[in-house]
Amino acid sequence: MKQQIIVKNIKLPLTACVEEAYAAAKHRLALTDSEYISAALHKRSIDARRRSDVPMFVYSVTVECDIGSKKAAKLTKTADTEIVHREPLTPKYGTRPLTSRPLVVGFGPAGMFAALMLAEHGYRPLVIERGGDIKSRSAAVNEFIRTGRLNTSTNIQFGAGGAGTFSDGKLVTRINDPRCTYVLERFVEFGAPEEILWLAKPHVGTDRLLSVVEGMAERIRALGGEIRFDTQLTDLTLENGQVTSAELTSHNVRDHTQCSAVILAVGHSARDTYDMLAARGFVLIPKPFSVGVRAEHLQCDIDAALYGDAAGLTDKNGRRILPPGEYSLSWREPQSGLRSDTARGVYSFCMCPGGEVMASASEEGGVVTNGMSRYARNGVNANAAIAVSVFPEDVGGTWQDGVVFQRRLERAAYNAADTGEHDYRAPVETLGDFLDGKTSHFTEPSRVKPTYRNGVYTLCDLSSILPGFVTDMLRKGFGNFGRKIKGFDARDTVLTGVETRTSSPVRIPRGEELTASAANNLYPCGEGAGYAGGITSAAVDGINTAMRLMSLWAPLE
Repeated sequence: MKQQIIVKNIKLPLTACVEEAYAAAKHRLALTDSEYISAALHKRSIDARRRSDVPMFVYSVTVECDIGSKKAAKLTKTADTEIVHREPLTPKYGTRPLTSRPLVVGFGPAGMFAALMLAEHGYRPLVIERGGDIKSRSAAVNEFIRTGRLNTSTNIQFGAGGAGTFSDGKLVTRINDPRCTYVLERFVEFGAPEEILWLAKPHVGTDRLLSVVEGMAERIRALGGEIRFDTQLTDLTLENGQVTSAELTSHNVRDHTQCSAVILAVGHSARDTYDMLAARGFVLIPKPFSVGVRAEHLQCDIDAALYGDAAGLTDKNGRRILPPGEYSLSWREPQSGLRSDTARGVYSFCMCPGGEVMASASEEGGVVTNGMSRYARNGVNANAAIAVSVFPEDVGGTWQDGVVFQRRLERAAYNAADTGEHDYRAPVETLGDFLDGKTSHFTEPSRVKPTYRNGVYTLCDLSSILPGFVTDMLRKGFGNFGRKIKGFDARDTVLTGVETRTSSPVRIPRGEELTASAANNLYPCGEGAGYAGGITSAAVDGINTAMRLMSLWAPLE
């Protein structure tokens, strides 16, 4: 009887080849040659936790073997082995007839995967996206970086692929859902590197992700779906607890379309959509989020701190063995005045090895930062958001308060850095000046150069922009992180403000059928609805939402 068993925690030197991992897995399972069929790489990570030791590769290997179920159960009693059980992703179709195509609002990860699922099962969705397609979006982003002229409809936040398109394309997620593997497989199908299937920290890179998004759009169209870019949802009509029509606005021209079912997959920056929903009687509630700064170090410093002497190791062809180093840091401190079970955290977010800090504004008069890496991750600097938890009670307690708080910080950053050019230059400060509390005579970055808009910035006092509880936690956090990674708290570390869009401050509550309370045919999903926190989790939520819709509604004839 054929079985697939995953063998985990196989530690091998950096010079070892994958065949050695296969042999180790076979040996650990004590399989005979007749029982062993084949092996494949499941995951590979790097163990560099102890700086005094040489880093090692840690493999997980999927072994296919011909053994009985009793022997398989015996072999998988330890924590380092498990039998592969994979259920096919087979939707069940409902019987409720659709009188019009399902409407998918937003073409980020949640909207893309929801639309793809619907298209592949005969539902021919209509997809709208307020931003432009890949070509026009890339042009708008490049224009903003070059000139500081912002397109409020098409930018880092809005357009084909969503906010994650111009990031690291990081696919790491903390959710434990078997559909994560499905998401990775679909990405590979549309052109992502195959290694994302087995890397412990998979990423696609912005340059590769652009073509993946285009490929998914083409597939949806080929299956009868329609995608309208530069088209925004501006209003909804509700009757008897259902959405009956949607107002769509494109280039200032308004149109109305009938709605049988709506998947609302707007991103975390669709603030005007939140306003519209509240005006139409939808319930919105506040949720925790975080704000902070982007920290830049030299990538070579991060590599040396994480890998030691192994940072420069190369193979026989002269290629580096270890990838650019990346980190994930967090620290929490109990807070008085908040809920007794609450501790405020400071943590790294969206770490981009060999990347750059991106100008990510979507509203006039506000500066927003994010990080981006290309597939090669070969830039001089490493960057990450260093963000601090913000709880609803910090900012007022209503859903509007979180948005107001974010916007206030973004505008403060814009005003602090503006020199009269109105070009969205960012406020920058060295970590040394930030820790010293300097308010003037700032240190010009020298060894580490800011990458935001290729160096268009103004030296500022970041503590005058961010609230006291954020600056206090940032200072404590850098001290803590400097003890974990040598040099992380170096005084020439560059800080760029502000990072405010780590997640949505708003959640749109949904019931067991994943529909909103005000309309039993509107399905909020993804980051903008408060149910995801990254590309993979948003994609999974889009899949789950589409499958729930299909379980109630019949395909179009």
